[in-house]
Amino acid sequence: MDEINLVEMAKAKPSDKRPYDQNAHDETARIMQICNACRYCEGFCAVFPAMTQSREFDVADTAYLANLCHHCGACYYACQYAPPHEFGVNVPAVLAERRAETYADYAWPRPLGQLFARNGLVVSMAIVAGLAITLGLMLAMIAPHLFWGVHLGEAAFYQVMPHNVMAGIPLVITAFTLLAMGIGAVRFWRDVGAGWPGWQGLTEAISAAGSLKYLGGDNAGDGPGCPVGDDRNSHNRRHAHHLTFYGFMLCFAATSTGTIYHYVFGWQAPYGYFSLPVILGTVGGVMLCWGTAWLWQLKRAMAEEMKSLRHLGMDYAFIWLLFWVSATGLALLALRETGLMGLMLAIHLALVYVLFLVLPYSKFVHSLYRSIALILYSVKR
Repeated sequence: MDEINLVEMAKAKPSDKRPYDQNAHDETARIMQICNACRYCEGFCAVFPAMTQSREFDVADTAYLANLCHHCGACYYACQYAPPHEFGVNVPAVLAERRAETYADYAWPRPLGQLFARNGLVVSMAIVAGLAITLGLMLAMIAPHLFWGVHLGEAAFYQVMPHNVMAGIPLVITAFTLLAMGIGAVRFWRDVGAGWPGWQGLTEAISAAGSLKYLGGDNAGDGPGCPVGDDRNSHNRRHAHHLTFYGFMLCFAATSTGTIYHYVFGWQAPYGYFSLPVILGTVGGVMLCWGTAWLWQLKRAMAEEMKSLRHLGMDYAFIWLLFWVSATGLALLALRETGLMGLMLAIHLALVYVLFLVLPYSKFVHSLYRSIALILYSVKR
């Protein structure tokens, strides 16, 4: 592709607008065509080798490439066509915008995805406040002596809220969440044309997703890391993501272990401070608080030019919810033998319910779509 064609493509972008002011697919296709002619960033991550497999980019192609991107920003600092160049190539911001569109486009029901995409943080905070107030008032008005009382020993939590109610609400929410995420994943898989990559390809895709290989700064995963607020590189984002992910998994393991204790052995919560569910939950909660606070700081430090400003609320909402779920869980552990246990339980449960309710419409689905994109990458290779 010669220089004249590149100039013609650059003229298709109004010079007085930033990338997120335009249709995300059209801008992604324009940027990818320019990158395809340059290919300077081909060694940075999976996006650019995958990009070279196409000459033109339809809606499925741009959705696929956007979800391969980890938004590290290395290509932005390396690009000779980045603003203020007239081509205005800003791969991280454009792919972030297109990626956020996929969350809403493939969401089920779609109106919920669109609502959360526009006002993610505000919607999450409003629902949490509403649920916490509702739960708190309901429990406090029904039995104030139980809500504000001190309860010790086995089944103390169920003095405030019956176990069937406490477990039944998340069971319904989880069923809805799994259905919504499953429908979204099938839609995305079908549109991008992902197929069976073979066992080796599947193993490579799972390994790349789980290790965040492409946050390493190159295709081998052992590069200098990603830019942190400027053109200095660091592995901080990878470490913060790992703290968050493995903290979440430890909390999930704690909940699963507690479920086994309750239904198999008949042991009722709260459990002893040195029991397996409490140890797993405490370590996981600390890791989650640390990881999400770190991610929040790194996201704020990212150059404004690389952010998808319309969808920052969506990005921050999931981090905010994870942090406060883990923080209130730790606070509940600390206050469970005091008169504040009922209040902390209402706040913590409200946050947990909202977290799982918004999972299909939050940044969480990127992990699902990225895994599918990595499988397709293995197939195409």
